[in-house]
Amino acid sequence: MIKIDLVTGFLGSGKTTFIKKYVRYFIDKGQKIGILENDYGAINIDLMLLGDLIGDNCEIEMIIGGGDPETHKRRFRTKLIAMAMSGYDRVIVEPSGIFEPEEFFDLLHEEPLDSWYEAGSVITIVDVSFETDMSESSRYLLATQLASAGAIIFSRQENFKYKDVEGTITYLNSMLEEIKCKRRIKPEDIAPSTGRFDNCNFNEISGAGHVITDYEKKFIELKDYSSIFVMGSRITKDNLEKNAKIIFEDYKKFGKVIRIKGFIKEVDKYYFINMTKNNIELNRIDKGQDILIVIGEGLDEKNIKEELDV
Repeated sequence: MIKIDLVTGFLGSGKTTFIKKYVRYFIDKGQKIGILENDYGAINIDLMLLGDLIGDNCEIEMIIGGGDPETHKRRFRTKLIAMAMSGYDRVIVEPSGIFEPEEFFDLLHEEPLDSWYEAGSVITIVDVSFETDMSESSRYLLATQLASAGAIIFSRQENFKYKDVEGTITYLNSMLEEIKCKRRIKPEDIAPSTGRFDNCNFNEISGAGHVITDYEKKFIELKDYSSIFVMGSRITKDNLEKNAKIIFEDYKKFGKVIRIKGFIKEVDKYYFINMTKNNIELNRIDKGQDILIVIGEGLDEKNIKEELDV
């Protein structure tokens, strides 16, 4: 059977950065890996970022995010059926941050997928800088991802919101309490990692498995989350950094923006953009596409585009 791992984490936590290093570990061992990407929105930025992994030992497939849950589940199932015929040693699934792992486990128990796939590790990436005002829906989604995680990896440890590992674990357990989940995270559940997932023991992570536990199910209205595609922006890198801070702060004018990602071109240089309220990254990249994606709740498209100089 094919091992299939799920890499979860809320929007902007660092899932794609982790996957690049995790998949490289398997490729270096001579294994053939399939990556299934599900970004939130019709244009998959993360697919472009993983492109340098593509080769004889790695292929990437994509599911278009958004839409109603049943349509998404059907697309997910169809892709997994096709990938089962491709001779992979392992499949790595990266869903959108707006995702509840229950869907993953439900699919693996359906025919014919139950004959082809075996659930491997559920890995949850947690940005420990945290927003102090995550919505109830966002806390719920992160809590469901933590509930089933065999390995939990902290990102951005240079900027702990809750002081240290112990304080962060206490906060995460409060999220599990909110959904009436009996699981409690312990320090040994946190996989060692430094920097941008340096010093990870990928052998242990790949064997971490997952946790089966119950929690109080809530029906999150995914339509409350939306994405805005910004193309043709004339904004400079410096102005983007300044204006993004304004966008993240002013909920009344722009809605609750959770993440801005994509690329901008300045003269003949491309920059990859990855922004949350507490973290702003602008990095040179060899090639890109003139697009920004803004993801959040109750977004005001007109005001956002004006602030991004469209």
